[in-house]
Amino acid sequence: MINLMNKQEIILSHFREGKSQWDIHRETGISRKTIRKYIKEYEKKKRELLKSDEKNKELIEDLVSPPKYDISNRVKRKLTDEIIERIDYFMKENEIKKTTGRSKQIKKKIDIYECLIEEGYDISYPTICNFIRERYDNSKEAYIRQEYDLGKTSEFDWGSVKLIIGGKSRAIQMAAFATAKGNYRYANLYQNQKMESFLDSHVKFINKIDGIYREIVYDNMKVAVKKFVNKAEKEPTEDLLKLSLYYGFQYRFCNARRGNEKGHVERSVEYVRRKVFSKRDRFESLDEANKYLHDELDKLNLRKTKYNNNKSPKDILDEEKPYLLKNLPDYDAARTTELRVNKYSTVSIDENKYSVPDNLVGKFVFAKVYPEKIFLYYKNKQVAHHIRNYGNHTWNIKIEHYINTIKKKPGALHSSTAMRQMNPTLQTIYNNYYTENPKDFVELLEIISEYGLNKVIKSIDELQKISPTGVNTIKIKTLCNRNENVSYITNNERTTEILEKSKTILIEYGNLVQDSYVAFQEEAKII
Repeated sequence: MINLMNKQEIILSHFREGKSQWDIHRETGISRKTIRKYIKEYEKKKRELLKSDEKNKELIEDLVSPPKYDISNRVKRKLTDEIIERIDYFMKENEIKKTTGRSKQIKKKIDIYECLIEEGYDISYPTICNFIRERYDNSKEAYIRQEYDLGKTSEFDWGSVKLIIGGKSRAIQMAAFATAKGNYRYANLYQNQKMESFLDSHVKFINKIDGIYREIVYDNMKVAVKKFVNKAEKEPTEDLLKLSLYYGFQYRFCNARRGNEKGHVERSVEYVRRKVFSKRDRFESLDEANKYLHDELDKLNLRKTKYNNNKSPKDILDEEKPYLLKNLPDYDAARTTELRVNKYSTVSIDENKYSVPDNLVGKFVFAKVYPEKIFLYYKNKQVAHHIRNYGNHTWNIKIEHYINTIKKKPGALHSSTAMRQMNPTLQTIYNNYYTENPKDFVELLEIISEYGLNKVIKSIDELQKISPTGVNTIKIKTLCNRNENVSYITNNERTTEILEKSKTILIEYGNLVQDSYVAFQEEAKII
């Protein structure tokens, strides 16, 4: 195939150096027919150019253009009608999958090529790509630049970041906000993308900026969209409705697979992940990772950019604050649900078990689930609270919830899950004094619930000083009661009280003696 350099060599060798077509053929190896063709074309176009009075740009361009080949009549030897029919079938299959909610399972060009090879067709991958591009690919979409009013729009999205927490690699979810006007960014890390994390992130963002944007844009995430009414209309979740009603903002959903409609936060997720966690990704706890994230974001939000007319996102946020809605007290960012207590006196939340008092077995309790804590209620009264556990199928047991059951079945205490998860101090007390009397240990738990663990430990320490082998529940209870009723008096107060009582007794005694003496004198006179 002749290129522009070959064409130049032919023209210059013939017209400048005076070489014949035969000489050029021997030096270059190009056929004389081809050499003759380019020489005649050049002579013809040069004559036409010299005859024309004005500059003919098209003629000039044609004179120096690379060689062109007419392939319009070329027969497609590999891309047969049979292969085209199979490609059309695969593309039609993709359309069906898109309309039935399986868009993530469609075949890409490479998948279609591999299917054709498996079926025994001899075709190249570039040929498949070129055909599909010419036949099916539409022209690229144009976008319209947007201008935003102060204090009007912010955007929310989820992202994932891989961190090493406590020595273990974990996929952590990042809730990210970005303001449309100034690109001010805020993010917080969570264990999951559930509703309580979604609500909590909004509360933290609103508190951070100390105001509320009038509109927040979401994609079609399940914590925001309950269902699709039609292609253009979505029904929000009840929790999003409550949140927007409380804070007074409007929500807006972008179209499916249109991340550009919330491009600020879409880019912000990648930007924060790269700028913050490319420098450090090892932390002892999620709290430490969040603190590092917030500190780094504060620095990023102070950077001035040409995009913002040499202002930082923080500067523009300060300009927006007068236009924001007034902040309100924290919204209760809990996921609520009603649960039945099973035979082990536990409820199941996200595949993990949490204990409640054993008198509630078979009854329904109301749960408020926060990102870090869980509170359980029965008839509007709190009956239990737990630290949130993000393990798999864990049991979170508090032994004080099983006092009634252990009274009836004291032998079950020693090997129970409640015993293994008990406070280490209580385990030590049990192992030292109650391994032979588990029923007495249940009574001790009741004493602890009444007087507190610290007072019980203090009573045990006093008993150990008197008799290390004489520690039992009755004596502990007696000491707790005595300590409860006795008012501790200082030496000065005690001395003052004794002096006052002594003075009173002496005065009364003196009066008694004085009266007796007067009576005696009167009696002596009579005699």
